[in-house]
Amino acid sequence: MVRRYGIIIDTLIKYGFGYFVDQMGLRSIGSVKSRFKGRFGRGGAVNTRPARARQVLEELGPTYVKFGQFLSMRQDLIPQEYSEEFTKLQNDVPSFAYEDVEHIVAEELGGEICDLFSEFEKKPIAAASIGQVHRAKLPDGTDVAVKVQRPEILDVIEVDLDIMYSIAGFAQEHIHDAQLYRPADIVDELSRSIHAELDYTQEARNIERFRHNFRKDHNITIPKVYWDYSSKRVLTMEYIDGVKCINFDKLDELGIDHNQVATYGTEAFMKQVFEDAFFHADLHAGNVFVLKDGRVALLDFGMVGYLSEEVRRNLTDALIAITRGNLIQFIEVLRDFGVVSEKLDEQAFKVDCDYLLNKYYGRSLDQLDVSAVSAEMMGLLRRYQMRVPSNVALLIRGVMTASGFATQIAPDFNVTAIAEPYAKKVMRNRIMPDALARNAYNDMWHVSRMLHKAPLQLSHILGVAEKGYLNLRFEHHGMDRIVNEMSASSNRLAFSMIISAIIVGSSLVIQTGMEPHLWGVPMLGVLGFLAAGILGMGLAVYILRTGNI
Repeated sequence: MVRRYGIIIDTLIKYGFGYFVDQMGLRSIGSVKSRFKGRFGRGGAVNTRPARARQVLEELGPTYVKFGQFLSMRQDLIPQEYSEEFTKLQNDVPSFAYEDVEHIVAEELGGEICDLFSEFEKKPIAAASIGQVHRAKLPDGTDVAVKVQRPEILDVIEVDLDIMYSIAGFAQEHIHDAQLYRPADIVDELSRSIHAELDYTQEARNIERFRHNFRKDHNITIPKVYWDYSSKRVLTMEYIDGVKCINFDKLDELGIDHNQVATYGTEAFMKQVFEDAFFHADLHAGNVFVLKDGRVALLDFGMVGYLSEEVRRNLTDALIAITRGNLIQFIEVLRDFGVVSEKLDEQAFKVDCDYLLNKYYGRSLDQLDVSAVSAEMMGLLRRYQMRVPSNVALLIRGVMTASGFATQIAPDFNVTAIAEPYAKKVMRNRIMPDALARNAYNDMWHVSRMLHKAPLQLSHILGVAEKGYLNLRFEHHGMDRIVNEMSASSNRLAFSMIISAIIVGSSLVIQTGMEPHLWGVPMLGVLGFLAAGILGMGLAVYILRTGNI
């Protein structure tokens, strides 16, 4: 793990993020070369900072690629230019050896490949950071795609996650602004997401659920899972013999209507969000195939999202507030989501929200650019250090990805025209008498429960206060930086005193004339002066490099 730490520090410095390393006090963990490298390493003057950040993640491997892809859908946490750059992160990596495939399949399925499959192609048809896919045939001749996880990928990811937790702790302790984003919580979200993706049985269950939801839709195809040939690290699915929807020449050759493909894909996503509350969060063009008969096949179900009834209700209220320009209702919806903190500058936030709502006030649903509204909203939340729930962030990512897929296939395609009837139906259902009665009943239940608990809670508080155990908590802000600077100053002072003591001691040794001699003077004194000189030079370089003179 120590070696991996060093690689991470060296890579950050290499791409010009030495200042970040210095803020956390981690430069000493890197290689000797990186300790004396300036603020900007190679690439600092060539690419933009977001591009260099992407290069860092790509060079550090699968866990960090997944981290970048995770951050790309969190525009409430990172600026839009970083989010857009991180969408370029690629999963494509060299395939691993067929011998490893044989070993993993035998270990997971309890039999040799030659016994389990009548045919199994050695060369994978796709390879990514987590696993790779091989085409095969079952004993009855059924064509299947077998997804096999990379060997020892779990061990690599666990080590990287441990390091991420440590770096998050360092950042939260040493970088004041980092505390606002709770980096350890971000790593928690990433850990849950990546562990879910590593469990192929979870992906198989996702596929089965999608297949059930679309069982009556003749325009959408979901591959079948073969459970007898699947496990936690091996997933065997129906082979989809189709064309990637971004292969425009092949689509034209088959006479496929691009607008029809965009319509089928967009309608499928809207059904997932508004009816099923279970959606594909990564519906980009690479995960959509078109069959020869014009049907659309959805693939890769590792990244999915769930929407509770409460979340759907709040999202509907937010949509109503935006179209009506209702500022008070909009802010209350944000409070329901738990993104409004007590430290918020509410007046400034209201001004910015009012500007946003007035921009879209009076527009019909088909005039709203959902992607643009989502991006502006996330930018506003980021400006005020607000974090949306992970499932809502996943939904926004899904909306943007699905919208991008449709416009990539058919540039003039109107996504909101497809979304409008679904959204209107949800908004109508929101104000139906039975829905209002159900919500009123739920509200009365909550009020009744609160009134029932209030006397007991008040009695408990008064009892604790009477015993003298009531504690008041005070928080100071802005002191960490001062404490760190005082600590660094005292360390430099102590280091200087040690160097001075070495010089004085060496001088006394030279005065004694003790042997052995070097160049006619006591060797111990010469070595002392050399050590003091090297240490003094190192201290001077450090002070000049950090700019703390």
